[in-house]
Amino acid sequence: MKRWELRLSGSGGQGLITGGIILAEAAILDGKNALQSQSYGPEARGGASKAEVIISDDEITFPKVEHCDLLLSLTQLSCDKYLCTLKEDGILIIDDAVELPEVGEVKVYRLPILNTASEKLGKSMVANIVALGVLNKITGIVTEESLEKAVLSRVPKGTTDLNKSALAEGYNLV
Repeated sequence: MKRWELRLSGSGGQGLITGGIILAEAAILDGKNALQSQSYGPEARGGASKAEVIISDDEITFPKVEHCDLLLSLTQLSCDKYLCTLKEDGILIIDDAVELPEVGEVKVYRLPILNTASEKLGKSMVANIVALGVLNKITGIVTEESLEKAVLSRVPKGTTDLNKSALAEGYNLV
């Protein structure tokens, strides 16, 4: 496995920081090294947010993502802001409400992540879990078992079935 540098971006309240934590935890469960960091605007909900995750079989010696291998953007603002940090041969995953940007050799996946959470599952709060399913189906970065275990260890009690469904819907979107 190569070293993966990932940036999950959107707006505050979409759960992407929790998503980054879950992804890093799943990588650790798989016996990989993982590092997760985050930043968000001063607003608790609605402000810009991003989570960065580095996953590697080798030791991680530098803790910052400068040029990411994968960029997930659930909002137009986050896509516009972080697209310039995506490597030329990287992977871009955007919600279908985000305008398709001009990109070179980047692989682009434009999928109804937010709509799947709100319309199909009836809960917009699981968009982050849908996004993790999409991301993992595309990359295979962690095992499905570890990802599900990490998801279920981080979600509120009583939402197990909903979050399992969200993960499955994410896999199905790809």
